[in-house]
Order: sequence, then C-alpha cells, then structure tokens
Amino acid sequence: MESNWWKVLGLAGVASVVATGAVIARNERQRRAYTPEEIRERLHERHARAQQNRP
Repeated sequence: MESNWWKVLGLAGVASVVATGAVIARNERQRRAYTPEEIRERLHERHARAQQNRP
C-alpha cells in the first residue's frame, strides 16, 4: 500500500515536469514569432509609455 503512494507521487512529479516544459516551449515559440522590426517597435512603445509615467 505504501509503495502506491510513492508511485502516485512520482507520476505527479513527472506530469508536473512535462506540463512545465510544454508551457515553456509554447512561450518560446510565441516569443520567437516576432520579427526584429516588431520587437523594435514594441520596445519603442514601452519606452514611450515609461517616459510618460515618469514623475
């Protein structure tokens, strides 16, 4: 009976690692989908917003 808990705990750990890897891979694909021009434009927009919010 005790070994079943260890098996369940081990499977939960493996599932957690797999799910985390899937999320990281998805985010990386989305990040790499931007062209350099899009990244530059987004950075300029963020910089402009930051300058507006300065005291």
